[in-house]
Amino acid sequence: MAFLIVFLGGGLGAALRHGVNLMAARVFGTAFPYGTLLINVLGSMAMGLIAEFFALKSGLPQHWRLFLTTGILGGFTTFSAFSLEAALLYERGQLAGAAIYVVASVVLAIGALFAGMAIVRMLA
Repeated sequence: MAFLIVFLGGGLGAALRHGVNLMAARVFGTAFPYGTLLINVLGSMAMGLIAEFFALKSGLPQHWRLFLTTGILGGFTTFSAFSLEAALLYERGQLAGAAIYVVASVVLAIGALFAGMAIVRMLA
């Protein structure tokens, strides 16, 4: 059942992401990735709201958390999950761990993207 809940939420989140990208392109143009920036900021704000709400209202069903966070926000942006994990490390007093996680995630992810591009260029 949990997989179905995440699946349905993920579809909704992906559709929302597409809609925000289209709207941002119409409003701001396409010279800068405004849509992705907006999605990452909105998704992180929503993750903070939802995570804190569930932390304070612990009696709510797990299925709702899965639907909203892993499902909708996971389809909307994984940056929100990254933001939550970095914030949790920070709030646990693991400042070095939070910094390493943030820097490593950004540097390694962008490096992996360039590596993937280079591999395809070599094979093509």
